[in-house]
Amino acid sequence: MLRLFQSTRHGAGIGALAFWTIILSAIGPAPWRAAALASDRAASALAPARIAHNLSVFDSVWDLVDRKYYDPKFHGIDWLATAEVYRPKAAAAASDETLNKAINAMLALLKDHHTQLWTADQMRRLLTQKHVFTGMNLILIEKRWVVRELVPGSPAEAAGVKPGWILLTRNGQPFNARPAGQADPSEGAVVNCGFLDAADQPVSLELKTRTIKQEPQSRNLPGNAVYLRFRLFDASSHIWLNRQLRANPNASAIVIDLRGNPGGKLFFAGEMIGDFFDHSVGYGEVTSRSGRQSGIHTFHFLAPRYRGGLAVLVDGASASAAEIFAAIMKEHRRATIVGRRTAGAVLDSEFFSVPGGGRLQISVEDYALPGGQHLEGTGVEPDVSVAVPTLADIRAGRDRDIEAAVLALGQTPAAEMPR
Repeated sequence: MLRLFQSTRHGAGIGALAFWTIILSAIGPAPWRAAALASDRAASALAPARIAHNLSVFDSVWDLVDRKYYDPKFHGIDWLATAEVYRPKAAAAASDETLNKAINAMLALLKDHHTQLWTADQMRRLLTQKHVFTGMNLILIEKRWVVRELVPGSPAEAAGVKPGWILLTRNGQPFNARPAGQADPSEGAVVNCGFLDAADQPVSLELKTRTIKQEPQSRNLPGNAVYLRFRLFDASSHIWLNRQLRANPNASAIVIDLRGNPGGKLFFAGEMIGDFFDHSVGYGEVTSRSGRQSGIHTFHFLAPRYRGGLAVLVDGASASAAEIFAAIMKEHRRATIVGRRTAGAVLDSEFFSVPGGGRLQISVEDYALPGGQHLEGTGVEPDVSVAVPTLADIRAGRDRDIEAAVLALGQTPAAEMPR
């Protein structure tokens, strides 16, 4: 889960890394000296300002992880040695994209989903939930990218794209999901898309991108149940959920859709858990780098205290705070968890500014459920397992996860679910 803006410390040059470089160089041959020489040779063709920028970013990242990472043993990784390998690669990066790839390759050695370098553009998308795109949300089914849903009012919807269409090409090239770290396309960019429609006939469409915010969703389900979906655990989502629960106090059941929800702030996970209880609930323990443990509890003041039935939809893209929400509901038998095992990416993290405008996310505390169970690497197993969607399901407008949730809550049989 995230702790956005809880620290604004900027990396000031090369910090501890520079200190050890100077000391080791003074006392004789050392790995740092070899790394520095390799950096000079590899980066010699670059402008001095580019090299200085690269090293400033790299050294800030390395130093922050060295001082802040929750595990002082770095999961057995020799953290000092990582700089010998990756600092030359960072120095030789000809672009910010290449630089970020080199740094994130080093951070990937920690095998920690919550420790990574984000570009300024990625942070903007995360915080605002606004993306410049055509409005198609895709899912990979049998090695083909399928349109799972369309953002209402989006260019793709206006052009006639339908759920269940298969996206084959983009701008004349076979379509692959956008590589991590690549920026959004520019506003108004023309994208030529090649599809197979619901009859597997080829369709070519020219779509223009625009800035789209994916808003929370609510709708009625059979049996006086209510479906609610939000994209992130943050202040605006908490306010929205609180209002929805207050507006539907007599709903027979609530279905919370956390599929694809990447998580958010730990604090708001606790606040939103508390909306479904009439008393304070412990929702975990965090352990700092020093070994200090702290229990965390929901803050129950002004919570709507919804008491009706509850189901939570999850899948392999439900992560972090979304997993905590599902796990606590399951542990207290407050909700039926429906879908597929979650991502298993649950550590407490903070963001730190680094030179160049990016933000470094670092896991600063370990997280465990109140009973001591760790979700990192394991995830949450649903109470009701549902197979991944098929192409036929999407083309028929069928959502088996919602059907299973409605059945589990004792509502209208699935045969009566609206198409």
